[in-house]
Amino acid sequence: MLIGIATDHGGLDLKQQVQDYLKELGHEVKDFGAYEYDAADDFPDFVIPLARAVGEGSVDRGIAVCGSGVGASIAANKIKNVRACLITESYSARQGVEHDDMNMICLGGRVIGIALAQEFVDNFLGATYQAKERQLRRMGKVAALEK
Repeated sequence: MLIGIATDHGGLDLKQQVQDYLKELGHEVKDFGAYEYDAADDFPDFVIPLARAVGEGSVDRGIAVCGSGVGASIAANKIKNVRACLITESYSARQGVEHDDMNMICLGGRVIGIALAQEFVDNFLGATYQAKERQLRRMGKVAALEK
């Protein structure tokens, strides 16, 4: 699976650790930055290009990290065909894909460590959209908002 990943200064360490973990799992990773610490950088400058890649389908799924994960989630969801969520527990990392066709997760680099991030990533990447009638109906209503 081709996974896109991005961060600002608030998640640089966690992004690198997650990126290394993804490669250990055998995934190809496209890094959208940041590549070095700059306290003045802005999360949209990295998260939006990642979200566009997710929305266009040039990466299979996306992982965005910022200090809390909140800003990354807000920015990512402005992009058409992106269904991103701040993940703070394992159930939603899996269920968000299975029920809501989530294609991007957002993590807080200042609030979780690598062990928890790995658990979230495993659940996120291991899940498949179920595409049941009720889920398709609901996601159709969400997609209609983008028109």
